[in-house]
Amino acid sequence: MTANPLLKVEHLTMRFGGLVAVDDVSFEAEHGSITAVIGPNGAGKTTMFNCLTGFYKPTEGRLTLDRHGDSFLLERMEGHEISQKASVARTFQNIRLFGRMSVLENLMVAQHNKLMKASGFSIAGLFGLPSFHRAEAGALDLARYWLDKVNLTSLADTEAANLPYGAQRRLEIARAMCSEPVLLCLDEPAAGLNPRETAELNELLLTIREEHKCGVLLIEHDMSVVMKISDHVIVLDYGRKISDGTPAFVRDDPNVIRAYLGEEEDEELPPEVASDVGLDPAAGTEGRN
Repeated sequence: MTANPLLKVEHLTMRFGGLVAVDDVSFEAEHGSITAVIGPNGAGKTTMFNCLTGFYKPTEGRLTLDRHGDSFLLERMEGHEISQKASVARTFQNIRLFGRMSVLENLMVAQHNKLMKASGFSIAGLFGLPSFHRAEAGALDLARYWLDKVNLTSLADTEAANLPYGAQRRLEIARAMCSEPVLLCLDEPAAGLNPRETAELNELLLTIREEHKCGVLLIEHDMSVVMKISDHVIVLDYGRKISDGTPAFVRDDPNVIRAYLGEEEDEELPPEVASDVGLDPAAGTEGRN
């Protein structure tokens, strides 16, 4: 781990009354890397995301984000500040596009805060000042760039609700990237995708990491995504971290095998079973939820 990781989570705990959803979880995510968070259903993955992005205030813990040398304590910030000031963007398990807006309009809306600032909160826009027109043209160029990256340029004027499911998933990621985040949080981006769409998703996330140096933190059940593109994997079970390391390390960790299959620690996992649950990266199959 580096001296200044992109994200440093220290002793994160989230309680709902007597229920401990996230229990003393600590980990780091590096700049320009893909970190996956996996685990059985109910392991606390989405709750952790909600703490990171301001939907919940954690009961305990420190969440430190490094943005171009500036440090932000996310647990002390409101949700809109985490997005605007710390430059954290996210998507959700259920697609949340503006269905009656066009594909292009969805990407322009993502840049609303930037455009409002450039307009002097409407004054420059009302008077048609050159500074606002330059900002508007830049926002349009960025939207067109991401349309091209997610292969939706030909559908720019289509209502988002009329896109195929896989295209809606890509549009949601493109919209998040139009806010120019330093950390992109994706909640099950491969859910419901077919193998071709999953391969396209993998390529898109690798492009985001390699060309834009944006850190990616993703929750995912599809092991063909996790094992192929992740630099770092965190495994949660019943709210606690049970494994933390490279995909190869996590794949062979007895704690992970036991969490997914209920195997005893000293039992060896047969290759065909490892393949079936997605813990064999060569298999490219989807892990069980």
